[in-house]
Amino acid sequence: MRMLSGSCLCGCIQYQVADAFRYALNCHCSQCRRATGAAFKPFGGIGVEQLRITAGAQPLQRYGDTAGHDAHCPRCGSLLYSLVNNGTMVHVTYGTLMEAPTLYPTAHIFVDSKAPWFTICDDLPQHAGFPP
Repeated sequence: MRMLSGSCLCGCIQYQVADAFRYALNCHCSQCRRATGAAFKPFGGIGVEQLRITAGAQPLQRYGDTAGHDAHCPRCGSLLYSLVNNGTMVHVTYGTLMEAPTLYPTAHIFVDSKAPWFTICDDLPQHAGFPP
C-alpha cells in the first residue's frame, strides 16, 4: 500500500496516511472555513487506523472530544485532520500532504453555507450537506 507523508507548517508534527481514501471532498461549512482560514477545506476521508503520527515533540492540540475533534499542531496551529463518525474516521486536510493523493476531491459539500465572496468555478457536483 502506498503511504503518503504530511506535516504541519512548522514541521513539528509529521504523519503518514495510506493512499486509500474512501472519499475526497471540498467542504464549505462555516466550521471548516474558520478552522482553515480559507474558502473551503479539501480533505480525504479514511479509517482512523490508517493515519499514524510519526513525529511530534508535543501532543496535538485538539478542539472537540474523543467522538470528534480537529487536531492542530500546538506550535504553528495547522489543522492536520478532523476526527469524525464517533472516532472511526479522519478527514485528512489535503493541504498538509507532501505528495498528491490518488483520489482528488469529487464534490463540494455544505455549499449552502459557503463564503458569499467565493465562486465555485469547476464542474464538480455541489451538495447542500454531506452527500448520502
